[in-house]
Amino acid sequence: MKSPRELSIDIKMIDMVESLNLSPKAMQCLKYLLANEEIQAQQEFANTVSIVRLGFNDHGPVHMRTVTHNSILMLSLLQRAGVKTSLEKDGCGEFEDSLIAVMLSSMFHDLGMQMGRDNHEEHSIILAIPLIDKLLMEVFPDDLHKRVMIRAVALEGIAGHMGTINISSTEAGIIQIADGCDMTKGRARIPISLALTTRMGHIHQYSANSIEKVAITPGMEKPIRVDINMSSEAGVFQIEEVLMHKVSNSPAKQYVELYAKVRDDDARRYL
Repeated sequence: MKSPRELSIDIKMIDMVESLNLSPKAMQCLKYLLANEEIQAQQEFANTVSIVRLGFNDHGPVHMRTVTHNSILMLSLLQRAGVKTSLEKDGCGEFEDSLIAVMLSSMFHDLGMQMGRDNHEEHSIILAIPLIDKLLMEVFPDDLHKRVMIRAVALEGIAGHMGTINISSTEAGIIQIADGCDMTKGRARIPISLALTTRMGHIHQYSANSIEKVAITPGMEKPIRVDINMSSEAGVFQIEEVLMHKVSNSPAKQYVELYAKVRDDDARRYL
């Protein structure tokens, strides 16, 4: 059964996609992702391995939904600013195709945590391919070209979400940044409460526990603005060692302003 937090994010995402006034395909895709029991079960087990076995932050249904929400929001801000996605620039597809690819990538990017942290991007791809193929066959049964194209971009986003390999599309770059932006203290609440001994994921937990809020809004100079509010300097680790690593390697970096501050101090601009 979904948690109240998951249901809340689901509603926000449905409202956001509805407001974009696209064809029914994008909404069909999103509702499939949110209702599919196998996807939910895989996300839940990935979270069990991440939190209980490894002592890391949330990598389950709430995290993957939050990244999907962030990705939809960022992509819509690019569209509002007149920035074309890579599929649009390449003449291969439309904004809606990019949006679907980003939603798929976001919802599946951490499925590989079911097998552990190491190489989880590659494991996520293996687990995601049959789910993506089944979904796209339902949404685009008569368009092989579109199925292949959307799948490729979605898999690029999964492969590149840690910022450890070179990626080339704006869509995959958005996944990197959207993933890095999910770092508020709620993500660390459960693993911190379960911690009995020091484990390798604890620096991420205590740093994330200092992040009070991450806001994604239209920027003044660039299409996307990210504002991070911290309760202490401990959150700087999460920004500089996790988020900035992903942003620095992202093809979408050029479209982002990034600010961070501790309580009522002046904001520091990173981008």
